[in-house]
Amino acid sequence: MIAFLAACSSGGRVAPVHHLGAVPHVGPRPSHYTVRRGDTLYSIGWRYGVHYRTLAHWNAIRPPYTIYVGQKLRLNSPSKSAAKPKQASENKKSVTKSTASPPLTKIKAVPAKKALSLERPTKVAHGIRWYWPTQGEVIQNFSRTEAGRKGVDIAGELGQPVVAVADGKVVYSGRGLPRYGKLIIVKHDANFLSAYAHNRLLVSKEGDSVKGGQKIAEMGRSGTDRVKLHFEIRHHGQPVDPLRYLPE
Repeated sequence: MIAFLAACSSGGRVAPVHHLGAVPHVGPRPSHYTVRRGDTLYSIGWRYGVHYRTLAHWNAIRPPYTIYVGQKLRLNSPSKSAAKPKQASENKKSVTKSTASPPLTKIKAVPAKKALSLERPTKVAHGIRWYWPTQGEVIQNFSRTEAGRKGVDIAGELGQPVVAVADGKVVYSGRGLPRYGKLIIVKHDANFLSAYAHNRLLVSKEGDSVKGGQKIAEMGRSGTDRVKLHFEIRHHGQPVDPLRYLPE
């Protein structure tokens, strides 16, 4: 699929951007999933759009949410109520009314070798202090309705620092999710997770505690066609627009 983005500095000319997407799963969610090497409950929940605590509840898994290779996990509620499908349908209607994406946002680019400072602008939302994950131009915005646009894409240079957007714990570090390339997922609290995809190098490992603004990876092009960071935020397991939380 080719998405056309207006180049702000080119007098309104349209530049083609080939987008391979960062689609965790396409089509109906299967009823079960068999755990493979490298999986975590967080990465499985991310792939299928289910909150990790919901997965844990459905499968009677208690903290620290240890899973095993070959284990068969339920991906749907064992007892679906009649009210939930109706609510989901109503939510879908409200979402489809607003399909227009907000204008592309630009933030000042910096050389890849320059370290990102903790003095960078921050924003407090939902009790969390948020930082930008890197510096560069936002070349693709979030969309609730279009596949592959469950976050934002930020252009940059190969090897440019990627930092944690808030304090948290690394709950996944690897390349086991299709189309995300080398990926890091950070858990910030019981409700918020953030993901950083297409990296060249993963600096932080699973289980590491990280601070907002701390380098966790280096920007790359793994799993995609150009150097960029694909960045997502999940709230209760659902994708939300990162620009609602990041500093202006």
